[in-house]
Amino acid sequence: MNASKMPRVLLSTASQPEEDSYQALLISLLRGLAALQVAAAHLRADLFPGFKTVSNPALWFQALALLTGFAHQAVVLFFLISGWLVGGSLLSKIGRPAALRIYAIDRITRLWTVLIPTFLLIVLFGVLGGVLDAHTPSFARANEYSALSFLGNLLGLQTMTVPSFGGNFVLWSLANETWYYLMFPLLLLCFAARSNARRALAAAALALAASFVTFPILLYFAIWLLGAAFSRVRIECGAWLRAWLLVLFAVVSVYYRFTGINDDMLPASFLQDVNFSIVFLLFLCSMRFRPDPAARLLGPLRKGAAFLSGFSFSLYVVHVPLIGVLGQLGLQWFGRNRLSPANPQDGAAYLGILFCIVGLSYLFYLAFESHTHQVRRLVKNIAFDRPRAGINAPSVPAD
Repeated sequence: MNASKMPRVLLSTASQPEEDSYQALLISLLRGLAALQVAAAHLRADLFPGFKTVSNPALWFQALALLTGFAHQAVVLFFLISGWLVGGSLLSKIGRPAALRIYAIDRITRLWTVLIPTFLLIVLFGVLGGVLDAHTPSFARANEYSALSFLGNLLGLQTMTVPSFGGNFVLWSLANETWYYLMFPLLLLCFAARSNARRALAAAALALAASFVTFPILLYFAIWLLGAAFSRVRIECGAWLRAWLLVLFAVVSVYYRFTGINDDMLPASFLQDVNFSIVFLLFLCSMRFRPDPAARLLGPLRKGAAFLSGFSFSLYVVHVPLIGVLGQLGLQWFGRNRLSPANPQDGAAYLGILFCIVGLSYLFYLAFESHTHQVRRLVKNIAFDRPRAGINAPSVPAD
């Protein structure tokens, strides 16, 4: 493309990027790297003391703290990409026959095919670790291992009415996702329903949902909606503008890494996350074109991105329980479950443990998440009595 051409902002009727475009490659790559970033950040926090508590930290530990300090931005990317793929796909399908039923099945199977095995694995770890008594199940709402907590986490009620199941604190973001999956079609129906009565009913249901969720969940729905809205935007520009957008995205990421609020998704962090989101989405919208097929690194990069993206959800959901189990094993086998920021060998041990977590997450993916589409087809065949044209096709690739 001509590097000097004047930029143009266009609206597209298609939300999903073409499979061979840089945009699709970037989405896959960032999904995988974001999950890896979150796992790496939580592992560092579990194994090493906080960076600010270490006096005269070694250079390697400074580098590790820097590179694993973008977990907050990674979760924002999850919301944006989810809005782009899930929301953008529904924008294209709303009004079609059975579109909402298909959407509901797609979303439930996407979550539960991974969450149910994860919760059962957490229960197994709890029994083996002596935390749980398998013979006396609990139904108490406050018990993070109770049957009520199990069901509540499947329905996205963690952080509101039940705790995150088994202490798996990353499940808070799935409460956000679950409610965004519910509120977005209601929002669309407020405008797209075929009668005033249905539009009013959708508006009432949306208001009820909004009144139930916590304020941070409702506030960050705007971030998710940004992803859905920008999925229809195409920016045609030259290479120089794309390069500047990429540099700006990197600068904003690093700036908020050092100066922003990077713990939880709070009203205080919302403005910085909106700024971060807009810069990222502008860059992503500028990448809707095909790369040169002769590019040497294109093939390996696509394979690596597809590999990481494929099991990113499994890695995100299971890494916290795996960190807990590996910590217990380290205490039993080596007499410690903490590492020293002054010892380079402990840095190598950290990388080995991270590699182990990634490998185990991939095995978990092969056992469960990789069968999501088969489960989805089965549920649709049951729900619709028989296979229909177009129903069995996954609505959102790899999501």
